[in-house]
Amino acid sequence: MKRITIIRIALFVGTAISLYFVPWPIIGAWIRPLPDTVQGQLDEAVAHGFDGMIAYVDQAGKAPEYYAAGWHDRANKIPARPNAYFKIASISKLYDAVAIAKLVHAGKLSLDGTLADYFPELVGRIDYADQITLRMMVQHRSGIPNITDTPNFWVYPPASREESLERVLDLPASFEPGTDYQYSNTNYVLIDMLIEKVVPGTKFNYFQDVILNPRGLTHTFGSMDQVDLDDMMSGYYVGVQEDLKASDYGTKLTSMVATAEDVGIFLRALNDGSVFKEGEQEIYSSIYAYEHTGLMPGYESIARYHPDMDAVVILFANTTHFEGYNWSIFELTYSRILKILRNSQTE
Repeated sequence: MKRITIIRIALFVGTAISLYFVPWPIIGAWIRPLPDTVQGQLDEAVAHGFDGMIAYVDQAGKAPEYYAAGWHDRANKIPARPNAYFKIASISKLYDAVAIAKLVHAGKLSLDGTLADYFPELVGRIDYADQITLRMMVQHRSGIPNITDTPNFWVYPPASREESLERVLDLPASFEPGTDYQYSNTNYVLIDMLIEKVVPGTKFNYFQDVILNPRGLTHTFGSMDQVDLDDMMSGYYVGVQEDLKASDYGTKLTSMVATAEDVGIFLRALNDGSVFKEGEQEIYSSIYAYEHTGLMPGYESIARYHPDMDAVVILFANTTHFEGYNWSIFELTYSRILKILRNSQTE
């Protein structure tokens, strides 16, 4: 009897521990009945702890649709706006990769050019500088350590690209170039600096000339300094009271600021090839993806094209937490929006 009792106790304790580690917030969000509309899904997501959300949906043959839920500014009780400016974080890398493809096609850069070729001053400061190619940097296969993984990066963010680069100089490589993959924002700090070595003016001026202006994208900016802060969606990090929209997190490095609509128009042009001139898309396809996500304190985003629906769907949320289930619920919200859209096509 004692043995049976011990077994029962062990089973009870094991079950209790298992239940403790079950991701209940995700399961709760997943099992809820699917709303009939995208707006209904955004309203539901806000109830799961997001202060505000924005969605942009562009399905071929239909007028674009704009959605918002929650708060644009929580403290001042301003409702979310579908046309608000938003820090798009690593979605900006898509624009960088387009620029690289254009500059390579124009003969101003070479994908086989090395870090030592382009930045001789970094030889001896970054391991394997003579072996790391531009192609490897674009594809996150350089082995250069990630600046955002350095100690206290988000607590004391660097004020410039040069200052951020200093944080990884003389660190050992994560791996030999080309032998592995590691997402590293340092690659794109260097890429931005490289673009400005070969174009007149700033990187963003070049983006305007070859990507934005030809598409009428006047609501995309190089940094938050170029927009009225009242038009910027507030950003919140769980456990921190401060509104992060005025902070410099990332926007002095590689992140841009844009509306969901502007990102959506760009993403369709990227996927249908209209952002490229002849010969450029083949280069782009060989080096980078056609979709991206973004994550920085206070701001997370998804930008994807779905060929089965011929639809671009952009989702922004202004509440982050780098631990827990925040991102998983955000991704789940996106997947449920897709399900709603696909259901509407079959009705």
